[in-house]
Amino acid sequence: MLGSFAVLRKQSLLGDAISHAALPGIAIAFLLTGTKDTNVLLIGALVSGLIGAFWIRGIVKNTHLKTDTALGLILSLFFGFGMLLLTFIQKQPNANQSGLDKFLFGQAATLLEKDVWFMALVVGICLVVLMLFWKEFKLLLFDADYAKTLGFNIKTIDVLITSFIVLAIVLGLQTVGVVLMSAMLLAPAAAARQWTNSLSTMVILAAIFGALAGVVGTGISASQSNLSTGPVIVLVAAVFVIVSFIFSPSRGLLFRQIRLIKNRRDLKLHKTLAFMFEIVKTHENKSHPHTIKILNNFQGYTRGTLNKLADKHYIIITGNNWAMTEEGYKFAQNLYSKEVNDE
Repeated sequence: MLGSFAVLRKQSLLGDAISHAALPGIAIAFLLTGTKDTNVLLIGALVSGLIGAFWIRGIVKNTHLKTDTALGLILSLFFGFGMLLLTFIQKQPNANQSGLDKFLFGQAATLLEKDVWFMALVVGICLVVLMLFWKEFKLLLFDADYAKTLGFNIKTIDVLITSFIVLAIVLGLQTVGVVLMSAMLLAPAAAARQWTNSLSTMVILAAIFGALAGVVGTGISASQSNLSTGPVIVLVAAVFVIVSFIFSPSRGLLFRQIRLIKNRRDLKLHKTLAFMFEIVKTHENKSHPHTIKILNNFQGYTRGTLNKLADKHYIIITGNNWAMTEEGYKFAQNLYSKEVNDE
């Protein structure tokens, strides 16, 4: 659900940057506490992720660098530092990297019941905040200047939504890992965007797609012995994206191509009818029959086009002659008037 806001705010790389920025926080939390307790490590990831997110905001605000540059810098810096710390931990005589490498690619099988309940609690808090500040988030998303004129504190709202996006990313690290978490944040939202222009519908669809990806991906992974859960979940989410890109009625490639073919066909029909109208309007009797051969002078004419015009009752075909109907004449006259006005 929160990924929808990242997609619409054109911050798609934010998830990638934050997930990578969380890695050094995990390593530092282990070094400071010496424990592999998931909650402790995730707190470290949350702090590190928040630092990375607000560094990105600070770079964009206080320098001439654009968002994509700031995201790339923070991603590289934090991930490099995190890998350095993991290497250091791995070389400790009794650490053996302490299982921290599972945060790179995720290991859903290691989730305990208490981890799931903790995630459910945090998700519940996120939902409550999202509903309470729905109007403010929506205003910030579509017209921040207008929200400011209404007296809303734009900076606070921006910090709030960014913080919850970071929280959502950190929660998913155990499941799909640092490397793949960006896809899990963005793929359901990108798929949902193809089906609707409504923010509320998009958010709900993104939640459904994300949930289905998790359930189906986990089921596929559990049915095979050598499949990692995180990557399978991401691949299932990618399938939702591909299907949405192809088959969604309003933006899908398939329906867009169908509309394009239909528009070209209609344009050919209209041009042929306009040519016929030029012939008919010179006669007093609009229903006067004309030989089909006269249309050979028009490059867009085909017998199929002529039959389609007859099916629409714009013309009547009798043997080798055609005649325009009253309906066809009025329609062609409107087309001619529009062309004159456009010129």
